[in-house]
Amino acid sequence: MATVLLLRHGRTTANATGELAGRRPVELDDTGRAQAARAGERLRPLPLAAVVTSPLIRCRTTVDLALPGCEPVIDEGLTECGYGDWEGRPLKELAKEPLWPVVQQHPSAAVFPNGEAMAAMSARAVATIRRWDEQITASHGPDALWLACSHGDVIKAIVADAMGLHLDQFQRIVADPASISVIRYTPARPFLVRLNDTSDLASLIPPPSQDGARSDAAVGGGAGGGV
Repeated sequence: MATVLLLRHGRTTANATGELAGRRPVELDDTGRAQAARAGERLRPLPLAAVVTSPLIRCRTTVDLALPGCEPVIDEGLTECGYGDWEGRPLKELAKEPLWPVVQQHPSAAVFPNGEAMAAMSARAVATIRRWDEQITASHGPDALWLACSHGDVIKAIVADAMGLHLDQFQRIVADPASISVIRYTPARPFLVRLNDTSDLASLIPPPSQDGARSDAAVGGGAGGGV
């Protein structure tokens, strides 16, 4: 099946001030815009079959800056977790809330006041990615590469699912602004090819002989490049 590149949006004004942005229309700051441009330098050599993005402005701007002229598909399934009453509040203040330890240690049980459950966020994000991956595989073949631009907790939940981790372990994963994590799905299992990556991506382009549907892990580690 196809390979998805999970791009987190660049740094925002809320990231810079330590606030929880949530679903508010928070913009990229100057650092975030530069991060998005640098991500584009890594992405543009890749033959991306499709680009899908969260509807929030910080993701759409990141895609616009990284891939000028691209017309991404907007999918609500990739939107930020609904943090409800937590949105817009400083993280240092939220850390004093009784719910904070639950979010950190047992996120599968966390439900934000007037917001979304983290388990529900994980389920709809994973379902969205897997649906798109199946569609792109069907239309472009198993060697296709495609991009999904989303948010930190959303990407962490998708990666945790690919690694077979319970959602309660997803806080062990890091997804920095403008980083790229890469998952190659196969009929037997997903492979986590890159995590929180900011380096060159050219090795993701499959050679002509690659069997994109191969499900076996490379015993001994393989030759690199996800083959």
